[in-house]
Amino acid sequence: MTAIRNITGSTQTTGIFGYPVAHTLSPFMHNAAFRELGLDFCYVPFLVEPDMLAAAVAGLRAMHIRGVNITLPHKENITAMLDLVDQEAHHIGAVNTIVNDNGTLKGFNTDGRGFMMSLSEAGVDVSGKRVLMLGAGGAARAVGYSLCKEASSVYIAARTASRAAGLCSHLGSINANVECIGLKESGSDKFLSGIDVIINATPLGLEQDDPLPIAADAINSRHVVCDLIYKMTPFLKAAAQKGARTIDGSGMLLWQGVLCFELWTGRKAPVDVMRLALNSKLSVK
Repeated sequence: MTAIRNITGSTQTTGIFGYPVAHTLSPFMHNAAFRELGLDFCYVPFLVEPDMLAAAVAGLRAMHIRGVNITLPHKENITAMLDLVDQEAHHIGAVNTIVNDNGTLKGFNTDGRGFMMSLSEAGVDVSGKRVLMLGAGGAARAVGYSLCKEASSVYIAARTASRAAGLCSHLGSINANVECIGLKESGSDKFLSGIDVIINATPLGLEQDDPLPIAADAINSRHVVCDLIYKMTPFLKAAAQKGARTIDGSGMLLWQGVLCFELWTGRKAPVDVMRLALNSKLSVK
């Protein structure tokens, strides 16, 4: 990692809790932003095993750490350990950002808004559109919360039907037009002919030999296909071969980080600097 700056007795620490965490690209993005604005902050990864999460949260107060991101597998379990959880994160049921405000730990979730900002930057407007979301885990909950505020209809399909049904029920309070659909049916010609945007919110695609979340046979040039994984996954490649417009998760990674940075620092994030730092690492993965 590129040297961040001289660490002093007044340096404010931020970072990320995860298990594993060695793969994270967030330190490059945030430390570049701190350098650009001349802020006496640093960002470091913390490897936190699940049974040590409560101790790590206590350490935020004890060591006066300004804030951290939260990644797998802690996003849901950490909510009960915080002093305050904002309305969005409470509804999602997961936290991806903590701000330490003089010992009061506040939880936020910037994932859904980050995803929507990445769509907007790409010129994709889901207002009035019919969206299929594949997956019903933590990422799907965050993205679904934001989607349901804008899309006309949201359909959810997942390998575990009960999880999809639970998420549909949960999101129904935001948008009455949220429906579950069988995974097999979701990839059919008949169903996809009425869908505008397809989002893969499953981990399928992290490995090159993973199966596709749904067959790409019925995807065509009228579809926008998104993947929350921040690389060109096999699913995106298959969709592109069918003529669809594809968007990977790198934009979501950037924009959720921009929102975190502004929560911790109270300063407007240098987006272009963060993007450059992120892309420099993504290009060699």
